[in-house]
Amino acid sequence: MSVSTEVRGKVLVVTLARPEKRNALNERITLGIDAAMNRLEDEPDLWCGILTGGDKVFSAGADLAVGPGEPTPRGGIVGLINRIRNKPLIAAVEGMALGGGMELVLCCDMVVAASTAQFGLPEVKRGLMPDFGGAFRVARSLPVNVARELLLTGDNLSADRAERLGFVNQVVAPGKTLEAALALAQRICSNAPVAVREALDIFNTEVNGDESAIWALSHAAHERLMKTEDVKEGITAFFEKRPPAWQGR
Repeated sequence: MSVSTEVRGKVLVVTLARPEKRNALNERITLGIDAAMNRLEDEPDLWCGILTGGDKVFSAGADLAVGPGEPTPRGGIVGLINRIRNKPLIAAVEGMALGGGMELVLCCDMVVAASTAQFGLPEVKRGLMPDFGGAFRVARSLPVNVARELLLTGDNLSADRAERLGFVNQVVAPGKTLEAALALAQRICSNAPVAVREALDIFNTEVNGDESAIWALSHAAHERLMKTEDVKEGITAFFEKRPPAWQGR
């Protein structure tokens, strides 16, 4: 099982469970996330969700060897990236949330992070770009120049800095993110659930708007990159554990 679920009162805890691969996103994780998010949306007694990678790592991103599988009918990429949701979802982040892992966090409504957590979009180090929405969504969650910094350097953002910049709601001791996320979820669940959903829907509509045009640009850019020699070199260098030798073509 690559994704597990547990109900805590009115909260559905969804845990990525592929620790041997640092929760790299493959087809099984995509299908597991999709099923869990469908359950969260469809079951009336579930009012809030938490997405976590366990107590070691959130996710190192898409599995470069096999890919994340096909988009799902309701959730799109990785079962979540293109999903229209109306129930709150909290990310509980221990360790790395990189690439596609960071892009999953960007889909969530709030973030609780361990003090040792690291966020990043390292795709340019592989000859790629963030193609799960990170290339445009990161600018909604971080100051514009910091968003550019992550996109263009591929460097990581620490939990403390992410909290100062308003991306992370709460920083806690390592191993305590799920506990803190559950406490935050309980605060949400103490309110009228229909009112919470209506407020969240209006808010996300204002923040996200219609993404169809920017998705078309993102997909086109990704297709162009996939034809370059640099992307082949970047992925080969990753698996060979060496610095890439870029050709700029």
